[in-house]
Amino acid sequence: AKGGYEIGAMAVGAVTEVAKSIVRGEIDNGYALVRPPGHHAIKSGGMGYCLFSNLGIALSVIKKENPGIKIATVDWDVHHGNGTQDVFWDDPDVLTISLHQDRLYPRDSGMREERGGKGAPNSNLNIPLPAGTGNGGYIYAFEKVVAPALRKFKPDLIAIASGFDSCVYDPLGRMMITANGYAQLTKILMQVAGEFSNNKILISHEGGYNAVYSPFCGLFVLQELSGVKKLGDPFSHVENYPGQALYPHQKAEIDLAASLI
Repeated sequence: AKGGYEIGAMAVGAVTEVAKSIVRGEIDNGYALVRPPGHHAIKSGGMGYCLFSNLGIALSVIKKENPGIKIATVDWDVHHGNGTQDVFWDDPDVLTISLHQDRLYPRDSGMREERGGKGAPNSNLNIPLPAGTGNGGYIYAFEKVVAPALRKFKPDLIAIASGFDSCVYDPLGRMMITANGYAQLTKILMQVAGEFSNNKILISHEGGYNAVYSPFCGLFVLQELSGVKKLGDPFSHVENYPGQALYPHQKAEIDLAASLI
């Protein structure tokens, strides 16, 4: 589309500037609310609505300006973060973690067997989840896989690829996270950041295609980041859906990912 390159470049710039502000200590955390998303863009070009790897470029700039910095990325978008994985595939100083609906998009990536390049073994961690996974499954995955992996890696900065298409109302996915669920995931990452990263968390906006519910999901993440909690979730009845529980088949898949740490 006309103007796409310019808009994409602005998105990259926004994520990069937020990242710089965090690393300089001007702010503890920040959320770059940008379009287009970036986590599917690979080194050789864009794909899946993404023109450029917003996080990939921003974090590469941070690495260049801060030699030796260790960065971890956590992607909770419903689709596999294949682009971020591709950009840092051979980089042992960047741990890339993606939780996603199993084989939704891209269909041929996001498997647990994808562990990182020859020069960076175990630097990539995929947690493919069965369709229908809700708060219970995601929180379990964060407690049993994501947080332990981060604590083992000890990052100086945690970056989140924040896609709300893993929410209960999204038309492009079949997952069930609620606004409060995203807040709980944010809380877990903030706890780890407090231990190793001097509270430094960078969030880059990714997918999310329900115009009514995505804003509440984003609001709950921002409320958790800021510690300022003003609004509730008008759709909070979704918290009580039976599917929000952790089911045995979900636990089994998550435990397989945990065994890779």
